[in-house]
Amino acid sequence: MKLILRSLLKLKHTSKVILAVLLICLVVRLLPYFAPIHAADIAQNQLAMQFSDRNGLPLGTLLTRDQEHTSVVPLNQVSAHFTHAILAAEDGSFYHHGALDVKAVIRASKEAIHAKRIVSGASTITMQLARMLDPVPRSFSGKLNEIWLSWRLAAGMNKDEILCAYINRLPMGGNIYGVEAAARTYFSIPASELNLAQASLLAAIPNNPTYFNPYEHWERLKQRQKYVLNRMIQEKYISGAIATRTHTEKVVFQSRQGGIIAAPHFLFWLANQFDKTQAEQNSPILTTINRPLQQFVEAQVQQVISSLAANNVHDAAALVIDNHTGEVLAYVGSPDYFNQVKLGRNDGVQALRQPGSTLKPFVYELALEKGLIRPNTILADVPAHYAIPGAKLYSPTDYTERFLGPVRVRIALANSLNVPAVRVLEKVGVETFLERLHQLGFEHLNQTPEHYGLGLTLGSGEVSLWELARAYLTIARQGNATPLVSTFSNSPIQNPKYTIQNSTTIWQLITNILSDSYARATAFGVDSVLNLPFPSAVKTGTSSNFRDTWTVGFTTDYTVATWVGNFTGEPMRQVSGVTGAAPLWNRIMLHLHEHQEPAGFPSPEGLVQLPVCAVSGLRPTPDCTSVVQEYFYPEDKSNYERENQFNLPPEYDEWLAKQQQSNFTSTNLRILSPHHGDLFLLYPGEETKQKLEFKLAGNKFAPVEWWLNGEKLDKNSANSLFWNLRPGKWTLEARSGEMSDKVSFQVELANIKPTHRGFSISNN
Repeated sequence: MKLILRSLLKLKHTSKVILAVLLICLVVRLLPYFAPIHAADIAQNQLAMQFSDRNGLPLGTLLTRDQEHTSVVPLNQVSAHFTHAILAAEDGSFYHHGALDVKAVIRASKEAIHAKRIVSGASTITMQLARMLDPVPRSFSGKLNEIWLSWRLAAGMNKDEILCAYINRLPMGGNIYGVEAAARTYFSIPASELNLAQASLLAAIPNNPTYFNPYEHWERLKQRQKYVLNRMIQEKYISGAIATRTHTEKVVFQSRQGGIIAAPHFLFWLANQFDKTQAEQNSPILTTINRPLQQFVEAQVQQVISSLAANNVHDAAALVIDNHTGEVLAYVGSPDYFNQVKLGRNDGVQALRQPGSTLKPFVYELALEKGLIRPNTILADVPAHYAIPGAKLYSPTDYTERFLGPVRVRIALANSLNVPAVRVLEKVGVETFLERLHQLGFEHLNQTPEHYGLGLTLGSGEVSLWELARAYLTIARQGNATPLVSTFSNSPIQNPKYTIQNSTTIWQLITNILSDSYARATAFGVDSVLNLPFPSAVKTGTSSNFRDTWTVGFTTDYTVATWVGNFTGEPMRQVSGVTGAAPLWNRIMLHLHEHQEPAGFPSPEGLVQLPVCAVSGLRPTPDCTSVVQEYFYPEDKSNYERENQFNLPPEYDEWLAKQQQSNFTSTNLRILSPHHGDLFLLYPGEETKQKLEFKLAGNKFAPVEWWLNGEKLDKNSANSLFWNLRPGKWTLEARSGEMSDKVSFQVELANIKPTHRGFSISNN
């Protein structure tokens, strides 16, 4: 040392400064290895997220980013049975020695010398904690490092802090760490509720978690439990009688897939919405889920899918909402989250799929709001054709490929008729409708209006079940939009904000239509799964090629949204909205209202009900065969009292022509061809070849007389005949008994003979 000092004194001033700096750097670098370690220094940040239902029942735990199931609880929230058991098993004198137990070291050394092998260890709980914090090879240098770290822990922490850090890091089998995680995984209870039998079994695991695996090596674990109980007797925590009784007590380890009890899709979705740090601070997270209801819905999803397996149906999802609060009560994303072969991890609640007809109520509501249609408006369910630039002619139709002709708004919406819905959207405008859907929370409809076109009301876009449920909740709340609520935490997940300024009356009318079982009887029958023994409003939807079926509906208390289909996109066989998703919706609704029926829906405020003829929608006449009640705006009452003649405009001609082969009957004749005011060209040389069909509707069996410019053409003819074109102005009349119809048309000679044949398009 003296030699070193003499050498330093001989160094020049600059060299001394450099050496001093180096020594300071060395001290600074080594200082952390000498400093005491405090509890805050080893706080566990990567924790598993724990979730409970609205009543505190555990739902499950999601692992840390490195897939460890770790939970942290204060020492006072751990059952005394466990702290006594782990102290007795691992370090009985923990509170009476320092970082090292000198007596245990001497004892272990003597036993090793005598037996010429290691008989017992001398590691204290503090030393074990040091090994957990800094795992090193089990060598002499490693042991020295462990002892040194133990002294630093003892210097900076009291005994309770050390014990707390220790029991929250205990390896409890597989990826489970800490007594809280073990208690919740194995027994579905918090660590504070562990009884003596459960606690002594858990305290037996850390000695060798693989060797004492409760699922694979139960007998080994029971033997280790016996050792733990004997140690507890020696430490005077329990008596021998209690130990014997505890060892024979039956304890059931609950097998939980990944520590999840219920609502796995919901938990993973929720975890992605939360700020990770905030979630760790608020754990366990109190969600809005009702666990018994959640488990019921999960079971129903599985049962419904099993019943539809023969129809190539494999997947389903469901969502249940409390109308009064917007709280999510049940959330099922697939029949089995843990079945990876069947794509069980796909979340059908958040997945984007074509919604079929489920958006129709919103286009009718918007049209009513803007005065483009009235509650008593008659819509045409007849063939319609729309020219789309760069695409084929768009001709919407229903899957039945039948048309009903003139229908009231109520009938069109209740029976989910496609053509009237497209006609209404044409009045509203696709851009305006898309803006309303955005206001309703359909944020994934983010393409241009041109992209969706008039097919938007039939499901040409993609939405999620979550978005649909939220939008129907707005109907259920009579236009009072509200976000969906998922947790009761201080900072709940915020849904996109949206507001809708419109009339409560219109939403009440939409609800009235969707709850009218007689109005939807044409498509669904009066006694279908959509009809419940209490007031409910419902809408179904089926996407193209039967890839998705939806049923969304509500009572005054709950909104339920269901989807049935295939995650792979395969079409189902002979499954529609009413046979696919509706049975699931029906089961959930009946369960929700098993003990108390919901209140009825309020009647539309400010509207008046008047009797109308079911077909014409006008004031009933003596020949009206079916009279129903319909809502009117008060200002429309005068028109109702004045109008009683039902005349169909030209857009019905194509449909009327096909009714000759059906059971349709009319109260008047109708000349379908030619149209009034038509002009026809007669080309040179074609005089004997060009013929015009005179076609009639509204008469099925009675004889018809055709009159042209006052001259009778044919007596007792059929409803159709052909006439050779002749130049002139013509008035055609058809007579049958007291019924008649008359049109005028013109035929002119053309100057040149046509060189090609084309076709014309008429806008109906």
